[in-house]
Amino acid sequence: MQKASAIDIVVIILYLALILFVGLWYSRRSKSTSEGYFLAGKSLTWSVIGASLFASNISTVHLVGLAESGFVDGIVWGNFEWFSAFELIILAFIFVPFYLRTKITTLPEFLEKRYDSRSRVLLAIFSITAALFMHIGVSFYAGAVVFEKMFGIHIIISIVIIAIATGIYTVIGGLVSVVVTETVQTIILIIGSLTITILAIYQLPEVGIHSYEALKEAVDPDRFKAVSFDEVKKGFSFLDILFGHLILGIWYWCTDQTIVQRVLGARSEKQAKLGALFAGFLKILPVFIMVVPGILAFALFKDDIGANTKSVLPVMILKLMPIGLKGLMVAALLAAVMSSVAAALNSCSTLIVYDVFNKLKPNLSDARKIQIGKITSIAVLILAVAWSPFLGDLGAIFELINQMFSIFAPSIVAVFLWGILSKKGTANAAFWTLLGGSLIAAVIFLIEKYATIGGIKNYISNPEGLGINWLRQTYVYFIISSSIYVLISFFDKSEQHIPDTFYLKATRSSKIVNYLSICLVVIMLIIYAIFY
Repeated sequence: MQKASAIDIVVIILYLALILFVGLWYSRRSKSTSEGYFLAGKSLTWSVIGASLFASNISTVHLVGLAESGFVDGIVWGNFEWFSAFELIILAFIFVPFYLRTKITTLPEFLEKRYDSRSRVLLAIFSITAALFMHIGVSFYAGAVVFEKMFGIHIIISIVIIAIATGIYTVIGGLVSVVVTETVQTIILIIGSLTITILAIYQLPEVGIHSYEALKEAVDPDRFKAVSFDEVKKGFSFLDILFGHLILGIWYWCTDQTIVQRVLGARSEKQAKLGALFAGFLKILPVFIMVVPGILAFALFKDDIGANTKSVLPVMILKLMPIGLKGLMVAALLAAVMSSVAAALNSCSTLIVYDVFNKLKPNLSDARKIQIGKITSIAVLILAVAWSPFLGDLGAIFELINQMFSIFAPSIVAVFLWGILSKKGTANAAFWTLLGGSLIAAVIFLIEKYATIGGIKNYISNPEGLGINWLRQTYVYFIISSSIYVLISFFDKSEQHIPDTFYLKATRSSKIVNYLSICLVVIMLIIYAIFY
């Protein structure tokens, strides 16, 4: 088992010290009000919002999973990153005006203003569950696995160290500490990932690869196709990714508290929109510095990696990075874990305070809210530490987490999207769409995962059965959820109580926001033309 050198350990310790120092230093700016603690006093600017959105999203699951996906399938999984740019534009232009106009603290609160308290309760349950079991738990486990493979550190010890380091500044400082440390972690993430990519490219001539065309031939040209890839080999089509990820992406970027909380803390609507667009530009990078390294690993270390494709990133770090730079890459991995955990932890405590305790006792003082937020953060952290080691039996992490998201994402997107675009949706429609749509998806997921139908496992997605892969299932669930919503709204004659200000005409976006969004779309279209 590879052991860390003294220099690498020093680099890692310096990184942890830097993050703790920055987090605790900026915790002093967390005002003694609940808005200051949970929403950074609505003072966030575009650069911090954008960097924080990026860092919150890029977890160790991404770093490990995307490298493995590049090794196995190629750049096709980069669509999951590139499509996010378009979904962040949707966040900026469709959702941000509604969120900031209604002056909400949590997204379940938004559903209560549009529909009723039943939808608020359901979304709060979904969001807290997602933060605890998926965002935090999966991030802990994925990071700990990498550290075990690289340095022989036991998984549980790694999880505890990460939890303590992240918990200190998150619990003490609130959202201000989270977003500022995430800005620092964004820089470390990009530098670390870019370094390993450059080192891999520098190594190519040693295996006889001297040009881009030679690289494509060495790894199979299909690995560099984002649109016209071999659908039979991959098991899904580009349209499956397009429509499936559109639903997952709108849920994640536009309706998930863990992500949207940064936007809710924006100084103004313009800063919120610019922050979302800045994150959209940053999301271009992961394909080139996280997926492409996996392709390069196929050319360089195919025999070393073999069938153990989860070891792609650890092998690249150990084979390519000299002493000291290994520590930098581990710091990048730590940054990925800590940023994702801190974001989910902060949003989880916000949800529990405002959608649970504040509903039970509406007149809570600011000091009491902050106290409850800190206590619940610690409790959530302990629960996540306790359950995350059991993830080892659940198979491929990156695919699994997206499959789990697809259980409730379609119904949530249906309720948010149609509720914003139309006044006709009713409270009953929203409640039964959230409940019914998610139950249908959950039952199918359990059947797929654990049951046998007609002697054939995975009957729904298996080509020998219905052949509906999980990406296709996601937008099928959205169609089902939308149908439930429309039908109930059509027949439901109950009176609605939507605030008069809810559908006020949005203010026109500034020229810089419009220009940047057009620029982002043009860049994405050029990229797709190159990797068609």
